[in-house]
Amino acid sequence: MKRSLVIFYAIIIYALAELMWWGYMLVNLQPRRFAMIMGEGSMFVIVFLLGAYHMHASVKKERKLMEQKKNFLLSVTHELKSPLASIKILLQTIQKRDLTKAQILDFIDKSLLDVERLDDMVENMLLASKIDNRSYTFPKAQFNLSVLVDSIVNRLQITKCDCNQQIINAEIEPKIEITGDKFALTSVVTNLVENAVKYSKPCMAVDVKLFQKDGKVFFQVADHGIGISDSEKTRIFDKFYRVGSEDTRNTKGTGLGLYIVKEVLDKHQASIRVKDNRPAGSVFEVVFA
Repeated sequence: MKRSLVIFYAIIIYALAELMWWGYMLVNLQPRRFAMIMGEGSMFVIVFLLGAYHMHASVKKERKLMEQKKNFLLSVTHELKSPLASIKILLQTIQKRDLTKAQILDFIDKSLLDVERLDDMVENMLLASKIDNRSYTFPKAQFNLSVLVDSIVNRLQITKCDCNQQIINAEIEPKIEITGDKFALTSVVTNLVENAVKYSKPCMAVDVKLFQKDGKVFFQVADHGIGISDSEKTRIFDKFYRVGSEDTRNTKGTGLGLYIVKEVLDKHQASIRVKDNRPAGSVFEVVFA
């Protein structure tokens, strides 16, 4: 890519130099037509520079996309390897050691959590791929959103902290019914809650709320983590984009979660916005009209 940019800039410089040289030669040959030559030459230069600028922007965007795809592949490799390694160790321990029934059940529970993590990641990648190639139709039916959110919160709940408390605090208004794609909206809720837990410090609470107000359904996920800068708030829903620097980032992820969230909600005529939490963190608010 760097070599292509060098060649591109060299061609631009060469073309401008040739243009100026031929303009100079024409003025020397026909000095009376100086004004016409300068006018037409100026218009040509303007059009040429505009084209070069847009081409430069396209090349730069493509280069950035390639870098994001590279980071995505590295992230996916790590995301797949970690739970697989954990499951392998747990199963080998069960196989080779004489454990109590309670220990075996505990190891199985941990393995199932890793399997669910893998399943969520695979579902995200498949859904993102189907959204991209427009092969997903978003089949809609009426279902209980309260039950869906409650089940996801219970599955993602973390209680194994030094403070020995639940991390996800949920306030879910019962019997909230909506019409939508239950599978896709499951991915929306899962991604938002997982992100809040992931970008929070250990044992920091995450607040999940689901309620109705003025004929609309509100779903909010608030964390007390690192927060999102104003410059990044407009970009976090881009495909492969992840908050922070690739060199300093410690959190795991593929950069697909919020992209899927935005695409799914657009198909449901629902809106999402992110705002600052106080004193720290972020609040994601989804509104179903």
